[in-house]
Amino acid sequence: VVHAVGSAVKSLKVGDQVAMEPGVPCRRCVRCLEGNYNLCPDMAFAATPPYDGTLAKFYRMPEDFCYKLPSNVSMQEGAMLEPTAVAVHFCRLAKVSPGHKVVVFGVGPVGLLTCKVARYVFGATTVVGVDVNEKRLAFAKEHGATHVYQSKSGSTPQQSAEVIIAECGLGDGADVVIDASGAEPCIQTVVYVARNGGTFTQGGMGKTDIMFPIGIMCGKELHMTGSFRYSAGDYQLALDMIASGKL
Repeated sequence: VVHAVGSAVKSLKVGDQVAMEPGVPCRRCVRCLEGNYNLCPDMAFAATPPYDGTLAKFYRMPEDFCYKLPSNVSMQEGAMLEPTAVAVHFCRLAKVSPGHKVVVFGVGPVGLLTCKVARYVFGATTVVGVDVNEKRLAFAKEHGATHVYQSKSGSTPQQSAEVIIAECGLGDGADVVIDASGAEPCIQTVVYVARNGGTFTQGGMGKTDIMFPIGIMCGKELHMTGSFRYSAGDYQLALDMIASGKL
């Protein structure tokens, strides 16, 4: 809730309910000017030393990084904008499109939201949630995933991928695979699940160094990208979709 505003602020007033995008870039470097301010080397991100976190009683933010909540969006829903924006960024980078078959590894909070965003915002027709946790998978099936698959120990990445493709009707593989887990076995399985020429977006942050089947990735000519936080337009789209009832 806005407690005070500066003299130059025009879009917000005291008492407004807002969601804060918790990282402020320099606005001047090349990455900022091209719209990729999440990659700004001088980003001041909340709760990342030396910057305070947003659980402080008061937190100062620039006007354009505060998103006023419409009357039909609750404070609880507003608090979900941050992880939803992460999911939006995943799907934007992966270029999820109507009709796509998408597989999401890891259906924790961000992975679950990625399933919903891929299906209800970007138009994916098949969304598969993969996890080791049966309860998470059951919840995902009710909230965005069209199919779920519980990972089994003892299977090789290729074996797991073959079962996922067969059981979930993916044909020649997924158009897009997004890893929201950061787990090495999941990342290894991704390249076998994706179709030839498909897209792999890595969003989960795990170990710095892992064993990765790069030969398979090259042979399938996969389009691979990392994903970090959120950038221009992600927060606003997340808010618009929540306000519209799509999420």
